[in-house]
Amino acid sequence: MNIFEFERLLLAEIDAQVAEASDDQLFAGGYLRGHITLAVAQSELSGRNHIRDVKARVKTSLNQAILSGELNDDDQKLVLGFWLKLVDKVERQAASAE
Repeated sequence: MNIFEFERLLLAEIDAQVAEASDDQLFAGGYLRGHITLAVAQSELSGRNHIRDVKARVKTSLNQAILSGELNDDDQKLVLGFWLKLVDKVERQAASAE
């Protein structure tokens, strides 16, 4: 799986949850969309085309948001937890498809 397929799967999973998502899940998914898209674009521009690079960039971006006070404590836990579950689900789906 390349970074663009990874991005597509992540965003599709966020979209698939919209109909049944809680307000917190909608917030976390919407918040992560921008971080994911930016991480993929930055990875592509720098020639870093591994999924681990995208995941590292998202993590760095989220950490910067936390340090800047953009997310309160509850939102930090919510977004980071959603991110970890999202990545796990997409990677498991991709592995089972191989």
